[in-house]
Amino acid sequence: MPGPTPVPEVMPGAEPFSFPGGDGPDGRTGVLLVHGFTGTPMSMRPWGEHLAAEGFAVSCPLLPGHGTRWEDCNASTHDQWTGTVEDAFDELAGRCDRVFVAGLSMGGTLATRLAQVRPDDVAGLLLVNPALMTQRLDAKLLPLIARLTGSWAPIASDIKKPGVTELAYPKLPTRAMMQLRGLWATTRAELPLVTAPTIVFHSAEDHVVEPVNSTVLLDGISSADTEEVVLRDSYHVATLDNDAPLIFARSAEWIRAHVRAGEPDAPPADRR
Repeated sequence: MPGPTPVPEVMPGAEPFSFPGGDGPDGRTGVLLVHGFTGTPMSMRPWGEHLAAEGFAVSCPLLPGHGTRWEDCNASTHDQWTGTVEDAFDELAGRCDRVFVAGLSMGGTLATRLAQVRPDDVAGLLLVNPALMTQRLDAKLLPLIARLTGSWAPIASDIKKPGVTELAYPKLPTRAMMQLRGLWATTRAELPLVTAPTIVFHSAEDHVVEPVNSTVLLDGISSADTEEVVLRDSYHVATLDNDAPLIFARSAEWIRAHVRAGEPDAPPADRR
């Protein structure tokens, strides 16, 4: 009889991570971080460490098919990705009073999707260069490319800051990219279901996800409380780029403001 299927070995640095909340007032607030397509929790760890140092409870799962070999990604599905995010959300919600969801790129797509299917549970969305579509010319040929080859040119490490490299796949898994396109279509079609407070950080220059994605998202959601922050000194992986300190500090302030706004007799959140 054949033995059990071996579990893919996770690349060093790609492991999921979790930090308990501190003893202060922020300790009962959770932040779920979601990494991007072909990426790993490594791209979210500095953000997670900052939020944990601020006292929040933090969790960042490793998405199925990621952090091992690019071939494994081609065997994963968008249902597996959304299921992993939902499970991680439930685990964090089990030890917190409220949970905000933050995502980079496809992580932003998955965060948005969670807010669509769990509108009463997600306290707020923090999105960095969220992806809903692409205007790349080769994307029109993706169905054909995916039939002909399992991989294409990589999209990782679009970072302006010198000497910084994202831990991600050296190739783009084309069949997994087809799964992502399906996730994009569903999420884009149901944007009006999003009612959670939302802050979007997007780079003015992004070579992977065009800035129009953020415009489409903000124009499509039903949230009454939205904010847009343009990043002038970063490319796509902004959580590892020059504007990372801005993202980290602003996100902590924004979360605290919205926690206060949700408390009885609290003043409205700052929506600058």
